[in-house]
Amino acid sequence: MGALERGDDGRYRIGLRLWEVGSLAPRGLGLREVALPVMEDLYEVTHENVQLAVRQDLEVVFVERIAGRHAVPVLTRVGGRFALHATGVGLVLLAHAPAQERVLSAPLRRYTDLTVTDAGRLRRCLADVRRTGYAVSDRQVTMDALSVAAPIRAPEGVVAAISLVVAHDRADPVALVPLVRAAGRVLSRALG
Repeated sequence: MGALERGDDGRYRIGLRLWEVGSLAPRGLGLREVALPVMEDLYEVTHENVQLAVRQDLEVVFVERIAGRHAVPVLTRVGGRFALHATGVGLVLLAHAPAQERVLSAPLRRYTDLTVTDAGRLRRCLADVRRTGYAVSDRQVTMDALSVAAPIRAPEGVVAAISLVVAHDRADPVALVPLVRAAGRVLSRALG
């Protein structure tokens, strides 16, 4: 049927047929189509990684990504999942999620020494995200990356988040925040 393919190493991966069916799923398609031109503009201005993500239950799902040729390597991929509490897009989505307490009451995985794993500190961080309209995840996933993210709103509330992921040593969050927030506002207007 083509749902799975076996590689030369003997391991299985998603087959082309299953990938085709998944690509037709309407949930992310409309958002991706609307977001891609804005993401491309953000990439052209920065030449950094641009990510688009949604929340599914207690995780972030990355629905689109543009990788900068000389940008910092990232651990995410389209269709991949990640914890809500560590990434920029995750912090934005968690700050506006009804399931916040379920995340905060569970053990929070530490990716680096800077990952926020204290529920009280994370609550304060999420309040700041709601107040300022953006999140900064500074070396919380890897020690070489910083992410700046902003919400994308639709009539039903925050439905997605967009971010830039840049090398920590050349990052200037003050300069990146207006760019990412502007992209989030453009996409919010486009969604209604």
